[in-house]
This record gives sequence, structure tokens and C-alpha cells, in this order.
Amino acid sequence: MNARSTYKIITYGCQMNVADSQLVAGELAARGWERVDDERRADLILVNTCVVRNSAESRAVGRIRQLAHLKRRRPGLVIGVLGCLAQKDGQALLERLSCVDLVLGTRDLPRIGSLVERVRFGGDRLVSVDAIEQPAAFAAGALRDDRLRAMVTIMYGCDNFCSYCIVPYTRGREWSRPADEILAEVRRLAETGWREVTLLGQNVNSYRDGDRDFADLLRRVARVDGLARVRFITSHPKDCSERLIEVVAGEPRVCEHLHLPAQAGGDAVLSRMNRGYSREAYVRLVERIRRAIPHAALTTDLIVGFPGETDRDFADTLDLVRAVRWDEAYMFMYSPREGTAAAAWPDDVPLPVKKERLRQLIDLQERITGEVHQAHVGTRQEILVEGPSRRSSRILQGRTRGHKVAIVPGPESLVGQLIDVRITRASVHTLFGERLEAHA
Repeated sequence: MNARSTYKIITYGCQMNVADSQLVAGELAARGWERVDDERRADLILVNTCVVRNSAESRAVGRIRQLAHLKRRRPGLVIGVLGCLAQKDGQALLERLSCVDLVLGTRDLPRIGSLVERVRFGGDRLVSVDAIEQPAAFAAGALRDDRLRAMVTIMYGCDNFCSYCIVPYTRGREWSRPADEILAEVRRLAETGWREVTLLGQNVNSYRDGDRDFADLLRRVARVDGLARVRFITSHPKDCSERLIEVVAGEPRVCEHLHLPAQAGGDAVLSRMNRGYSREAYVRLVERIRRAIPHAALTTDLIVGFPGETDRDFADTLDLVRAVRWDEAYMFMYSPREGTAAAAWPDDVPLPVKKERLRQLIDLQERITGEVHQAHVGTRQEILVEGPSRRSSRILQGRTRGHKVAIVPGPESLVGQLIDVRITRASVHTLFGERLEAHA
């Protein structure tokens, strides 16, 4: 491979997509490719896509279309589409987007190196979208930008088939990596300086390796020498087990943060969404978590404007926000995804109503997030220092165990260390503090 061959990866979507892009980067680097930031210098541009919402798909397609001008000026440039849009549309992407040379599905990514060579030297336009069964293994490891925090995928796919969600169709059915393989990867990361790992899966609670479940895996990962912190995402509320709560409460390295997507606050909508739990069951789960882990940070996802959502249903969602008081929420308007059950139903909530409901929801949650942050003022928090802030090299940025951004004065020599901080003030999205004595 010519040492001057260069690539750029543009990533949209969730942490799973980010982790996939890192694995693709590792595969290319192992074949001698050099990563560049400027797409005008790239011989290969890969767009890793998300289709969980219409807006995400539209952004990705728009970005691909923008790349066409580079292709016209440099016909040898290879443009590839990866991920969920590739899996969903396959061959149709080559027909829609004349600038695209390669379409690679979610479980075909390990083939990236050989397929790019076929495109470059054979002149082919290729589609590789398999039946998304067990994913192939990457020959090389991930190429990670962050030298402190690493994401480790523990499972692929989803078997829940929520009525609005396209993920089972683009990511496939659930498949768990062997626990020993995951532990070996985590040990390598710890030995080479990574301080924090996040275990990733569409629903980590569904992880299985023989008789071992996710609680077993989390406990074993948390005891790997050299790690400072362990996180995980995402947990489906319907199978967040008591054993998992016990591990989060009892293992010092596991951060007390659970992301539990509620999606809606009323039973009628939850049933149509096929979420597998009731409002009461969700509230009971939150109560059990807060009894076992009083200072747990809870975050969620919420959708407004789902088909059939009435004013009463939306009021139930607002009421659940007030009752649970999540630390933070990711809030969206419903958009139909072709191929899902809900896409066959009338999208009967008018767009202006969706927008107004989303505005009210964001306003309420932002107020609660601000109150939660204000309650941290005066408290002692452990921070993993990630680096200097954007404004000054003498101001550091890190995250609390509850995944809140914290800004603290201090020297860059503290990067990568755990420090204790007293929170002195707070905004809606950020905590500010002063360093206390050295962390034990």
C-alpha cells in the first residue's frame, strides 16, 4: 500500500457507530493508510451513517452529496457509505448517489480493507450487505482518538423490536462477544494506559455468554487491574436486573450512572411502542435503583408525537419527568422509519403539535437538570481529568462519576488523574469546582 494513501471517516449517530469507525480506522491503519482531517487531502472518504431518525439519515445523505464536488475534481477519490443507511438501502444507494463507490453494511465492516482495494484498483462499484448474522472479526484493533476513555463493544444487534425502531433491521439480531475475549481487550487497554472503559451494546442487559449475564461480565471488567472507571450503555428498563443494580452499587470502579430510556410516560403509548414495561414498572425500577444507589445519576430518552399520542398521553410524559427527575434526557420528535411496525400507522400528530410538545418537554427537563446541578453545589465529587478546556490550558475539564462535565482550575499534569473537587457553582449543563487534596 502506498504510504501516502490517506483516509477520512465522517461519523454520524450513536456510540456504537463511533466504536465501529474506530475499528474501521484500525483496519485501515494496519494496511498502511494514514488518517487526515482535511477531506480535500483524502484518497478515501467513508461516511458512517445513522438512520434511527429521519433527521439523522437526511444529514448523512446531505453530507454524501456535498462530497460529489471532490469526486468531480479528483476522479480517483473513493467514497464509501458504511453503517445503518448502507444496511438499510444497499444497492439503491449506488443508484441514488452517483459519487458513491462502496456500500458496506453493519456486519461487513471487517472487509473494508480488501473491498477498498478492489474499488481503487479494479474500478468496481461494490455493495457488501450480508444477512447480518454473526459479525466477522476485525484483524486489527480499534484506532482510538481518546487516550483516556475507550469504548468496548460487548454485543451487537437487538431482539426487542420496539415498534418505532429500525435498529433490529439494520444491526441484526443479538449476538454477544465471548466474555474472555472482552476481558482480554479490556486488560490490553488498561495495560497501555486507558483509565476508563465504556461497555457498549444496543441493550447490554441482554448480554449472555453461556451462563454468564451482563452483571457477571460487568463485575469481572470492574476488577481488571489498572482501570479507574467502568461505564456501560444502554440498559433497557424491562430487564435491568437486581443483580446488575447490586454490581453498580457494590463495585467501586463502576460509575453510578444508568441510562434507562423511558420513551414515554403513559401505558397506552408504551404498549403501542412495544416497550415491554408499564409506567408503574419503570417508576418502581427507579425507586429500587435510588434505594440501592442514593446518588445514582439517571438519564433517559423520550419521544413526543408517537402515532396516536393524545394530549393526555403527552401530559403523562410530562408527569413522569416531574416524578423521576432525570439528571438529563435526550428528547426527540417521532419520525416514521420504513420497515418498522409503527411506520404502517397514521403519523397523526401534526408537526406543529410535535414541535410544541417537544418545546414544553425540553423546557421542563432543562429546568430539572438545572436544579439537579444546583444541588451538587457544595458537594465533593471525583473527577477524571480529560484535558484542558477550550478556553484556557490552565482550566481543566473532566467528568464526574455521574457523567457530568466539570470545569476545574489546575495544571495539565493532572490530565488522566482522578481528583477530588468541591463544586462551587453550576449551570444547566456544566459544574464548576475547585480542587481539594490529592485523591487517595
